[in-house]
Amino acid sequence: MFANIDLVDLVETSLAGLGTGALLALTGVAFVIIYKATKVINLAIGEMLMVGAFVFYGFSAGLALPIWAAIPATLVVAALVGGVIERLMIRPLMKDNPISVFMVTIGLSSILIGLAEIIWTAEPRRLPEFLPSQPVIIGEAFVASKTAYSFLIAAAVVSALITVFAFWRGGVALRATATDRAAASSVGINVAGVFSFSWMLASVVAALAGILVGSVGGISSAMGLFGLSVFVVVILGGLDSIAGALIAGLFVGWLEAMVGRVFGGEFKLVATFSILLIVLTVRPYGLFGTHEIERL
Repeated sequence: MFANIDLVDLVETSLAGLGTGALLALTGVAFVIIYKATKVINLAIGEMLMVGAFVFYGFSAGLALPIWAAIPATLVVAALVGGVIERLMIRPLMKDNPISVFMVTIGLSSILIGLAEIIWTAEPRRLPEFLPSQPVIIGEAFVASKTAYSFLIAAAVVSALITVFAFWRGGVALRATATDRAAASSVGINVAGVFSFSWMLASVVAALAGILVGSVGGISSAMGLFGLSVFVVVILGGLDSIAGALIAGLFVGWLEAMVGRVFGGEFKLVATFSILLIVLTVRPYGLFGTHEIERL
């Protein structure tokens, strides 16, 4: 079984896995941003990614806007969608039991799938080509151009977010709100504004991830399944750790690629959810998360 894999094949599989892992990490960061500010476990993050991809399709293929206009327009719409979701569906429940908000995000995922299928139908589609098509060669290893450039874009965005949240005052406000809402409000932090901002920013990041994921494998209303692997990423990295999402995303992407290459694609999710079970049993707060466990 392993004898069929030479060094070049191993490197190519690893690079492809890291490319997918970067997209998992980017989507995981969107999940972490919401949890870090509001303590909400958003199971609809995969569907928010899917909606972002379809909105981009609508602007770029439906309205034939150039890429340089379609991407910013998509991100603006994503921010508005995130803000509306937070204001109408999440904020009214923030004082209730966390299980209520958790269940709302499950319902939200079904709503977003339904809206996407009503507007664009359930038919899979391909996004217009906008990434360079020249293949990337590293040594003797071949990397698909879309995978390589998606990796670079996702890595740049995640690195920028880590830097911003480490040094920007807004990042401090976000962490303070997550720690103690009453104390944050008493020192002048606009807690409601932080909630809205976190959902809008997370929606923008998810939409960008959706554009990149869709550029590699096409788009469909089933893209939200990507969120299942993202959930494993944030559990492994830590629900409130952006750096943890980055590291865990790269690892899960690499592991899925290697398992798929050695044992077949049907075993990818077996490996992924085996990790989930192990982490929840041994280290439920993840590798880099806060040592605080709250059972729902």
